[in-house]
Amino acid sequence: MTDTVSVPGEEASSTLSRLADLGTMLKRSDIALAIGMMTILVVLIVPLPPLLLDFSLAISIIFSVLILMTSLFIEAPLEFSAFPTVLLIATMLRLALNLASTRLILAHGHEGTAAAGHVIEAFGRFVMGGNFVIGIIVFTILVIVNFVVITKGSGRIAEVAARFHLDGMPGKQMAIDADLNAGLIDEKEARRRRKNLEDESGFFGAMDGASKFVRGDAIAGLLVVLINVIGGMVIGIIQQNMTFADAAHAYTLLTVGDGLVTQVPALIVSTAAGLLVSKAGVTGAADKALLSQLSGYPKALGMSAAVMLVMALLPGIPMIPFVTLGGGAAAFAYLINRRNKEAVAAETGKADAAKAPAAAEEPMSATLKMDDLKIELGYALLPLVNAGDGSDRLTEQIKALRRSLAIEMGFVMPAVRILDNVQLDANSYVIKIKEVESGFGKVWHGQYMVMDPAGKQVTLPGTHTTEPTFGLPATWIEAALKEEASVKGYTVVDAATVLATHLTELIKANMSELLSYGEVQKLIKELPKEQADLIKDMVPAHITISGIQRVLQLLLAERVSIRDLSTILEGIADGLAATRNPALLAEHVRARLARHLCAQHTSPAGYLPIIALTAKWEQTFAESIVGQGDDRSLAMQPSKLTEFINMVREKFEQAARDGEAPVLVTSPGIRAFVRGIVERFRAQTSVLAQSEIHPRARLKTVASI
Repeated sequence: MTDTVSVPGEEASSTLSRLADLGTMLKRSDIALAIGMMTILVVLIVPLPPLLLDFSLAISIIFSVLILMTSLFIEAPLEFSAFPTVLLIATMLRLALNLASTRLILAHGHEGTAAAGHVIEAFGRFVMGGNFVIGIIVFTILVIVNFVVITKGSGRIAEVAARFHLDGMPGKQMAIDADLNAGLIDEKEARRRRKNLEDESGFFGAMDGASKFVRGDAIAGLLVVLINVIGGMVIGIIQQNMTFADAAHAYTLLTVGDGLVTQVPALIVSTAAGLLVSKAGVTGAADKALLSQLSGYPKALGMSAAVMLVMALLPGIPMIPFVTLGGGAAAFAYLINRRNKEAVAAETGKADAAKAPAAAEEPMSATLKMDDLKIELGYALLPLVNAGDGSDRLTEQIKALRRSLAIEMGFVMPAVRILDNVQLDANSYVIKIKEVESGFGKVWHGQYMVMDPAGKQVTLPGTHTTEPTFGLPATWIEAALKEEASVKGYTVVDAATVLATHLTELIKANMSELLSYGEVQKLIKELPKEQADLIKDMVPAHITISGIQRVLQLLLAERVSIRDLSTILEGIADGLAATRNPALLAEHVRARLARHLCAQHTSPAGYLPIIALTAKWEQTFAESIVGQGDDRSLAMQPSKLTEFINMVREKFEQAARDGEAPVLVTSPGIRAFVRGIVERFRAQTSVLAQSEIHPRARLKTVASI
């Protein structure tokens, strides 16, 4: 048999290692919290010795004071967003200690007033003063103050705050999205504001429920006191053979001391909860907020001082405290009033006479301000702005539209203002461009618009209507029928996408009007440095910024991308040698953009489908042009115009039935006049001059006119 000899140094090293592992484990807050909660649950089952109960009661008191101090010093309620969780933990801790003290009182109360620890004994003796009736009255008053006054008031405030925050969320989110679309804030700030709004609503909702913890704690404390007194008297008199007076003294002192030890932390935590929920809308620590607001009205302080001085003169009223307080309030009111007057005088001195008429004219200038793009929604469509799913949120689609237009057309879309209009039908919307109604439609939030790609009426049950953008037959169906519609091969679109599509087409049709002088200046300033010399050569010696703006507007009117601004400016500079007419300059620039024009209309198969104008019509148009130079105009017989329009409509409709989207090709001299006729009945049909066909473009003649 071999004996094992332990070395003291090795045992010490092993002990230190275990302590280090325990310390590392306790440093993790999640494990520490889990151990703390398990300890509270264990206290509900396992009896605590009096010494450990004293220590636990001290922790409860310090914990409640810490909660109160934190509530006083925080700047905003959301800084203490964990308060509902902390409140639950504090309540569970007090109830667990209440149960542990009850077990000690009922089991060892006959042994003396120190049976449940010295903390409970000290509270009982100090408050009761040897008279258990006084202790019961004081305890009852504490319970009434906590339950009826503080807890009920803070619970009501939390309930109303939660309701108002939830009701106000759509409007607040709409305001955030409006600021984002207007460019007042960036996406990061918008996400921060949305997160803050969601956290605030969740916090006040949680506070509404957490206030019930305090209320239940007060009721439980009252019931525990009654049980301890009655149960202790029964145990003391019947089982321990104590006299009624001894049993009443011992068990009442212990019970009231236990109740006070529990109710004092509960009262502190309730006060902290009241401070927290009543702080909504007030920024800054509680002391700064109270002092700044209470001292902001020196007249109120002066009146209070006058009342106290009058009361000091009443017979039987002690004069010293009222005179002292009244004099102090009067002095404080005088100092604040003088400080406010100095601040007003300083601000008035900084203002000059020129600001007065400007301030008077500001409301008028604000009234005259126009929104380039505006969407007015019926009240039933407000959820489109702040939908829970970001994919169908209207503002998200508008942001995507701004990016796509910038990439596709080089056009920076103006900010879109979204607001509600109670005069509209619930499901109606109006799109306005420069305060003029440009589009109108009806959509149903939560439903889906279904269209047959063949242009026929959909057979699914729902609300039959007409698609607002292209005028196709459509049907609004419930969300439950979405999968069935997809299986049948129908096109399924949500409400926000329908509205966004309508907005897209209206913007594309009115891009030339939306391109402002200021936006053109921004585009020019953002050009590469090497293009700056070209701008200096042209502007203002040969052309103005307004002239460049007009050329760009003419290009956008035919949906020609202006993203390649460098090439466009080079084309303008080249054309200035022959003319300064913006229309002729635009025709010259189009030839420079041949590659882009052909690529824009190239089919998926890689060829450019065209409908060519025959020599007969070329000659007819050429002979119908009258005037010279910039004064040229088209003077064609009405019968010829009607014949041409019918032929163009017939050829393009036949090409559409064949699955082609061709362009009309003419000679350069008549292109502008042909386009002027075609755009009146087929605005989306592109008319290209032969000089605008890139040499490397693959052509496919679909038809000829």
